[in-house]
Amino acid sequence: MIDKPRIEAAVREILAAIGEDVDREGLQETPSRVARMYEEIFSGLHDDARRHVKIFTDTNHDEMVLVRDIPLYSVCEHHLLPFVGKAHIAYIPREGRVLGLSKLARIVDCYARRPQLQERLTASVADFIMKELKPWGVAVVIEAEHLCMTMRGARAAGSKTQTSALRGGMRTDARTRAEAMALLTR
Repeated sequence: MIDKPRIEAAVREILAAIGEDVDREGLQETPSRVARMYEEIFSGLHDDARRHVKIFTDTNHDEMVLVRDIPLYSVCEHHLLPFVGKAHIAYIPREGRVLGLSKLARIVDCYARRPQLQERLTASVADFIMKELKPWGVAVVIEAEHLCMTMRGARAAGSKTQTSALRGGMRTDARTRAEAMALLTR
């Protein structure tokens, strides 16, 4: 699990290394706060997304299921700065297997709560849904603003990165892929 005392020591060292007085009033509790925050925002490292799966099989639904605007908060593994955005997921059930709608948000959250690359996050969510639900196809689109790009470096405030992952029929059937992408990216 998370080693909070070790994080606290590291935060104190970082503060001292940038020239701060780690004993001044405003910083005295910062190492502890940061350790608790890391425990929360990286909780996906110790979470199994399968615990969030609830599949219903009592339906004959075989048309596209789409959930848009699932909020996500993650941390770029290259700079340890947040990226914030939305995930959009579409899948076509097979054999009446549908996923509880709120479970899609929980799956996204589970994978987002890890040091992450947006590209990997997008692929991980798509691969997980494909493996666990076994749909005809799945499409995941994530759009996010990366603070590592907006508050430092290029300082391209407001810029968004969009990634997609297409699996099964969503990748191989051009007409279905076009329909899904039109709905996911509008």
